[in-house]
Amino acid sequence: MKFPGSVLVSVFLFVAETVTALYLSSTYSSAGDRIWLSLTLLFSLLPCVLVQFTLIFIHRDLKRDRPLVLLLHMLQLGPLIRCVEVFCIYFQAGRVEEPYVSITKKRQIPKNGLSEEIEKEVGRAEGKLFTHRSAFSRASVIQAFLGSAPQLTLQLYISILQREITIGRSIFMTLSLLSIVYGALRCNILAIKIKYDEYEVSVRPAAYLCIFLWRSFEIATRVVVLVLFSSVLQIWVLPVVLLNFFSFFFYPWILFWRSRSPFPENIKTMSRVGTTIVLCFLTFLYAGINMFCWSAVQLKINSPDLINKSQNWYRLTVYYMLRFIENAFLLLMWYIYKTDIYMYVCAPLLILKLLIAYCTAIFFMLLFYQFFHPCKKLFSFNISQGLLSCFRWLCSPCKRQRHSDPVERADLKSPDDSETPIQQQKSEPQNRNANLDVPSDS
Repeated sequence: MKFPGSVLVSVFLFVAETVTALYLSSTYSSAGDRIWLSLTLLFSLLPCVLVQFTLIFIHRDLKRDRPLVLLLHMLQLGPLIRCVEVFCIYFQAGRVEEPYVSITKKRQIPKNGLSEEIEKEVGRAEGKLFTHRSAFSRASVIQAFLGSAPQLTLQLYISILQREITIGRSIFMTLSLLSIVYGALRCNILAIKIKYDEYEVSVRPAAYLCIFLWRSFEIATRVVVLVLFSSVLQIWVLPVVLLNFFSFFFYPWILFWRSRSPFPENIKTMSRVGTTIVLCFLTFLYAGINMFCWSAVQLKINSPDLINKSQNWYRLTVYYMLRFIENAFLLLMWYIYKTDIYMYVCAPLLILKLLIAYCTAIFFMLLFYQFFHPCKKLFSFNISQGLLSCFRWLCSPCKRQRHSDPVERADLKSPDDSETPIQQQKSEPQNRNANLDVPSDS
C-alpha cells in the first residue's frame, strides 16, 4: 500500500500557511494597517472555509452520523482530523483480514506495441485511502488558487510599496509559492489520471521535478508581472484581472451553449439548483487557475465526468502565446509609467529576466511532454514533430519568397533586352542591302 505522503504535504502547507497568515495579520494590526489586515485575513480564511466544505462534500459527511467530525470542520480543524484518520487506516491495514475486496482492471502502458490488462484486488482500507488522497488533492488545488495565489500577490505588492521584506513576510510568501506550485502539480497529476483512467499510471520522480520547475517559473513570473503592473497603474489592473477572469469563467459555458446539450445532471444526488451551484464553483476555480497558470484539467460541462479527456494541443499553444504577449505588454506599460520606487532597479534587465523565466517555464513544459510524461506512448502527436512542423510553417513564406525571386526577375526584364536577338536577325538583311546600293553618280 502506497504511503500517503501527498496527504501529509497538503496538511503541512495548509497549517503552516494559516498560522503564518494569522501571525502576519497580528503585525498589521499592531502597525495600524487595517486594509492589509483585512485583505490578509480574507485571503486566508475564505479558502479555509472552502477546504472544509470540499472535504465534507467529497466524504459525504452530511448523510452520515458523524457530529464530531462536522464540529471539527466548523472549527477549521477538518484537515487535521482527516490526516489522523488517514494514518490510522494506513498503519492498521494488513493486520486484520478484510471481508470485502473489490477487483479493478487496468491496462498497462503499451510496451513494444503490446498492452496487457491487469487485475488488481483493492481492499476497503486502500479504497478509503484513495478517497482521502483524492479529497486532499482537490482541497490543495482550492487552497492554492483561491487563497495562496491572491495572498502571494498581495504580500509582494505590500513589500514593493513599503520597500521592505520582513522575515515573517518572506516566510509567508515562500509558503504561498510552494502551496501554489504544489496545487498546480496536483492538478497536473489529477488531469493525467482522469484522462487515462483505464491505464495503470505511474509517475516517476523526474516527472515530478520537471512539473515542479515548470510551474515554479510560470507562476512566479506571472505574479511578479501582475504586481509590477499594479504598482504603477492601480486603476487599470482591475480591468485586466476582470477580463482574464471572466474570459475563462464563461468559456466552458459558451462551449456548453454552443453544443446545445441538455442541462447537465452530472451530480444525480443533487437538485438542479445544487448542480448549478457546483458547476459555477468549478468554473470559478477553473478561471482562478488560468489566471496564474495553464489549467491542465479542461472543463467540459456536457461531459459526464465534467472533464475534457482529449489532449488539446492547439488550446495549449494559443494559451501560452497569448499569455507571453500579455506579460510582455504589461511589462512594457510598467516600464513606461514606472515611478521613483524603481529608481535603483535596472528596468530593461528585469524585463529581460522575467521574459526569459517565462520561456524557461515553457521549456520545462515541453521537456515534460516530450520525455517524462507517463503516458507519452499514447500520444498521437509528438512535441518534437510539432515544433518542426511549426518551424516549417513559419519558414514557408521565406521559401516561397526565395522561389518567387527568379521568376520575378525574369518578369522584370526590359522588353528591349528580350527582343534584341530578333532585332539583330532582322537588321542583318538590311545591312546587306545597304552594301548592295548603287553608287552615286560621282
